[in-house]
Amino acid sequence: MKRRLFSRLSLGGLLSAPAIARAQTQSPLRLIVPAPPGGSTDILARVVGERASTLLRQPVVVDNRGGAGGIIGTEAAARAAPDGNTIILGHNQTHASNQWMTRNLPYQVVESFAPIARLATVHHATVVPANSPARDMAGLIERGRGGRRISYASSQAGSASHVIAETLVRRSAMDAVHVPYRGGGPATTDTVAGVVDFYVSTWPGVVALVREGRLRALSIGAPARLEDFPAVPTVAEAGVPFMAVDAWFGLFAPKGVEPGRVTRLSLAFLEALSQADVAARAVQAGLNAAPMGAVDFAVFQLAEVRRWQEMAQLTGIMMES
Repeated sequence: MKRRLFSRLSLGGLLSAPAIARAQTQSPLRLIVPAPPGGSTDILARVVGERASTLLRQPVVVDNRGGAGGIIGTEAAARAAPDGNTIILGHNQTHASNQWMTRNLPYQVVESFAPIARLATVHHATVVPANSPARDMAGLIERGRGGRRISYASSQAGSASHVIAETLVRRSAMDAVHVPYRGGGPATTDTVAGVVDFYVSTWPGVVALVREGRLRALSIGAPARLEDFPAVPTVAEAGVPFMAVDAWFGLFAPKGVEPGRVTRLSLAFLEALSQADVAARAVQAGLNAAPMGAVDFAVFQLAEVRRWQEMAQLTGIMMES
């Protein structure tokens, strides 16, 4: 996607760069990433956090707390002191779907946090092995209804890749079995090898293999076809518009943080996101710009919580924490 994804944000005069710079504190800002190093969440945190540190005149320290579908890191953020010096880069699983798909969740996705800013989104794509007889989504659905049980991979039970794929299976009356993996890498590897019949993956996780012809993309959850992949239809064009479910990434603070601190953090991180060199590094990681301030992000999160509730009810997916 060659269009400029990260446009310059207007801070509306609420807080100028010098004012942001004056918001100093002796303590570093701990940015919890509820995932291991190296993935999209971690890359985004480091790229944007580095520039926000300059704007805030406060060191930003990335603290990777992966495991349990993001629950370990998110619980740590929820229990942190609400002094404005601990925040988390959460996502659709940690701050929406876990509410409905995880028993005994040790935090509340809405009540335990104060939204700061949404930063980015990532599209999901449905891919099949290169030698699959399914040439399009209709062909895949036909295979799932053809009297032979097919299989689909997920990056983890309860993940977005699991839920979106199971939604397809339920709504299309397919006979398909779920094969969970420990991460997107192993799921992708087995899809390439034909061990499973299809996989709903984040686009950055499979784009190189699609380009090389080792995987075939049947649809992508983008609003329009991608410039570099004009042959890949959108989910709407493929007849499965309900699969237009993006992964999203946003910053949250523990509930109780002083509102002025939330505003300063929001403006600093959104300003960092808008800068050209930061944008270029984020785009390289396959991220789409989705800047949103604290108020709008709070409204968006509530809508996402309701959306994932509907998907949980349809799929019946429930995990133990």
